[in-house]
Amino acid sequence: MSGMLGTAAEQMMLHRDFEAAFDTCDRGLESLADMEPESRCGEMKAGFCILGIQALAELNQWRDVLSWVLQQYERQEKIPPEIMQMCILLYSKVGEPALVQEAAKRWLLCASNSTMTGFGTVAELHLLHILIPLGRTDEARELISGDVGRGAFTEDQRQTALDVVEEKEQENQEQNPNPGISPDSESAAEVISTQGAVIRKLEALLKSFYRKLSTSFGSFSLQRVFLAAALLYMLFLRLDPALPSSFIWISKLLQLLKKTWSTMFAPYYQALTHSKGL
Repeated sequence: MSGMLGTAAEQMMLHRDFEAAFDTCDRGLESLADMEPESRCGEMKAGFCILGIQALAELNQWRDVLSWVLQQYERQEKIPPEIMQMCILLYSKVGEPALVQEAAKRWLLCASNSTMTGFGTVAELHLLHILIPLGRTDEARELISGDVGRGAFTEDQRQTALDVVEEKEQENQEQNPNPGISPDSESAAEVISTQGAVIRKLEALLKSFYRKLSTSFGSFSLQRVFLAAALLYMLFLRLDPALPSSFIWISKLLQLLKKTWSTMFAPYYQALTHSKGL
């Protein structure tokens, strides 16, 4: 399984052969499904799904993403938080947030998910990339003030979120005085962003790191590091549809990840740069 995951990642990130990468992920998930439930590796399954989602997006088959993910996890509530985050970001980027609205809502209302590490991030993405762009301000307020908001946000974050909802509602009223006209197309255009210099540098770092990692991929700890790096690449390089200035909490997370990346890999990158200069 680890070999197949590594092959799919290489096909995706180095060779950009998205169809081959998806086929590898599909075969890997089929192999995992044949195992006994207690023997399944959750990280491996999530890794295949993460790469498979990205491959479908690159192949412009994004409409199949949610149904394909549900084939793997059977119920919306069972989807891991990082995969739900990717689905929200993807459907938001292509201007179809409504297609994932019900799945995200069900996921957030599942009591067992409220204790997961990524619960707050899913709530933030649901608010900022689904409810607000769709103009569902009443549902947004309910999410912020209800059980989901109390479990996902601090008091300061809840107040900030309410301010964002009110500001967006005022903008919609000014730009769209006729309530019968949907502001979806304008909202979708606002959230699409270009890649910054920092993100391009991150891509170069990740590819350089993968080439070094591929020579010693047998270590389980290295597999975990690479899987985390692949998730970072997909969330912030390929799928992030928002400017940092408009994405309050994810912007802070990105800054933290940049610092962590610099601490972990700066010595290797400096050495690589020096050797190229020589």
